[in-house]
Amino acid sequence: MSTYAPRHSPSAFSTPASTTLFRRLTWEGTVPLEIRVDPKELPANSDRGLECYYIQAPRVSYLPLLVPEVKRYLLDVVFDENAARVVKEEDWWFESEDGNLLKWHWPIGLIYDNHTISQSTRPNAMPSVFTPLRLVLHLVSPPTEKLLLSPSAEACKQAFMGQLKEADFIRWGNTKRMTGLRKAEQDGLWEGIKEHNFDEYWRVASKITPTTVPARSNSPPPPPSSTSLHTRPPSADPGSSGGGGPDRDNAASVRNVPVRIYLPDGPILQDLVPPVLEDGSMHTLAAFLTTRLPLLFPPPESHKPNLAYAIIQGVVAPPEAEMAWLGACMAGADGWVNVCVGLLREGMRYP
Repeated sequence: MSTYAPRHSPSAFSTPASTTLFRRLTWEGTVPLEIRVDPKELPANSDRGLECYYIQAPRVSYLPLLVPEVKRYLLDVVFDENAARVVKEEDWWFESEDGNLLKWHWPIGLIYDNHTISQSTRPNAMPSVFTPLRLVLHLVSPPTEKLLLSPSAEACKQAFMGQLKEADFIRWGNTKRMTGLRKAEQDGLWEGIKEHNFDEYWRVASKITPTTVPARSNSPPPPPSSTSLHTRPPSADPGSSGGGGPDRDNAASVRNVPVRIYLPDGPILQDLVPPVLEDGSMHTLAAFLTTRLPLLFPPPESHKPNLAYAIIQGVVAPPEAEMAWLGACMAGADGWVNVCVGLLREGMRYP
């Protein structure tokens, strides 16, 4: 797992080269998983001393994409020939160790971070970035009423593409960039995830996300987040005929950063998050969290300590991180900045 957190002002990193560097660091992040087959579902004559499989899984990947590798392991060392012939991969599904059905359409890194913040609410459980997340693999009887869709790679791909399109609309106010991609390009995005190929993924993804981070400016700010996405003039829209045509690298034209907040065992919060505030200053993580969760992140003038901390891509994020930088450098492969908020206990401090 990546544990690097930038301590400089993110606006200092505004070139395409530095953006690529941080995107690669995010991409290469991994999390430790322990996958144990439910012993009650192991076929007869299986080697019950080897039913546990450990893997350092890419944060940007998905549980259904791990199934072929786990299956190869089970066929090689756990199942006998008879079991190997009858096992049905499409019936496999995952639970957490405490019996919670895992959201297979979430990135693995988000599943891990969400588990971490949930652990932080338990009195005797100190969250750790090194402890494997223990998963139970079931081989039969998937709970279709809860899974909604079969946790197959194809269903996961469709969910992934849907998240990309939603993030595209929030970022630009339209989905022209996503809908403008050829099918081969859209498939290339997913292939980049499947093969964990940074260059293949970003060869296409760079067409729908900014390649630079806007530096601080005294120019007039964009409209506030409460303003309708459809009130800006056409010349301000990426891809419009006004203003000289499309400018895929114009990070300043980003309307909002796609952000979701995950609370321990709680709801998922989503809001419009402009990269620049009304006074022209860059929108920071601290300002965003104070606005959205003032009881957990009190305003500075209150002189009250924070009661929570924020994890993004496995990193305890510095409060001064700018939302534009987070959106360009630490978003997931699906385009979303996932902020997992954990509760501080006595003796813990947020940076």
